[in-house]
Amino acid sequence: MARALQLAARGLHGTTPNPRVGCVLVKGGQVIAEAWHAYAGGPHAERQALEQAGADARGAVCYLSLEPCAHHGRTPPCAGALLKAGVREVIVAMQDPDPRTSGRGLELLRQHGVKVQNGLMAEQAAELNAGFISRHRHHRPRLSCKLATSMDGRSTAPDGGSQWISSPQARRDVQKLRARSCAILTGAGTAKIDRPRLTVRDPELLTLRGQPLRVVLERRIRLPLDSPMLREQGRTLIITASGPEHPNTTALTARGAQIITLQKRNFLHRAMHHLAGKEHINEVLVEAGPTLSGALIRAGLVDQIILYLAPRLLGHRGNPLLRLPGIDQLRDAIHLDILDLRQVGPDLRLTARIRTKEQE
Repeated sequence: MARALQLAARGLHGTTPNPRVGCVLVKGGQVIAEAWHAYAGGPHAERQALEQAGADARGAVCYLSLEPCAHHGRTPPCAGALLKAGVREVIVAMQDPDPRTSGRGLELLRQHGVKVQNGLMAEQAAELNAGFISRHRHHRPRLSCKLATSMDGRSTAPDGGSQWISSPQARRDVQKLRARSCAILTGAGTAKIDRPRLTVRDPELLTLRGQPLRVVLERRIRLPLDSPMLREQGRTLIITASGPEHPNTTALTARGAQIITLQKRNFLHRAMHHLAGKEHINEVLVEAGPTLSGALIRAGLVDQIILYLAPRLLGHRGNPLLRLPGIDQLRDAIHLDILDLRQVGPDLRLTARIRTKEQE
């Protein structure tokens, strides 16, 4: 199963909106085939492994990082392919959260006499497909909030300058975060001041799909008409609470932007539901300023923080890392669980999960 998960991780940058899946076929104590799902629309891991094994698949044990699908999508159900190939046992890490399959693939195998085991290395499998799981179970993408700060917790210098707090090595590392994300999200202020492109620059990370969706959240439309992201390949989606009568709507649309208007009430939650339901977005990388990043955290929409800590001091007049109104006492603090800490060039990269109220 560990090998199946390693294989699944090879689809990290290409499978969206599908899950990352790895498959290993074993017979007589020997691996006879292994495969992974590389890109949406391509062959699933199970079918590739079965094709490799050929007639030897009969009587084999199949290790899968995710329950085999039982529904018709771009390809026929993989559960049926496993039955037809004659495997004798299927061991999966976790059940598929997609309601079209959830449990049905395993039940189909059991009904036809195939031995089934579920739950081996489930925690690791769930982390690999955390966004896919969140979209189907919670109807919102998984949000990772990327932040960069000085050692004294400042996101900008006193004059507002923020390019670049982190090192070139850290910025290259961010490219990998972008490449594995289905969408990159920012706010109107960051889009206007920093003028980001929000693209993956490394062509090797884009071999199996195009640029991630660029999302600008703004309650009223403020994205400049000369924004660099409007000149990039891929889609730019503006989610706003302004009506379609806003004067910039026509001009932005003419430059390739797509504009979606949502109600102001619960705007952030509605935006996440739109990304999950209409855009089929699994994972979102937030690259926004202190206000929007803080608002998403306070709304309970951010799952993890990825913080680049630069070895420099910017002084007390610089902007804070986050704006989190409502935290007045120590007991109001938002608690984190540190998952990873490593050095990237001269900087430190810290990854932390935000605890839910139930976990505190």
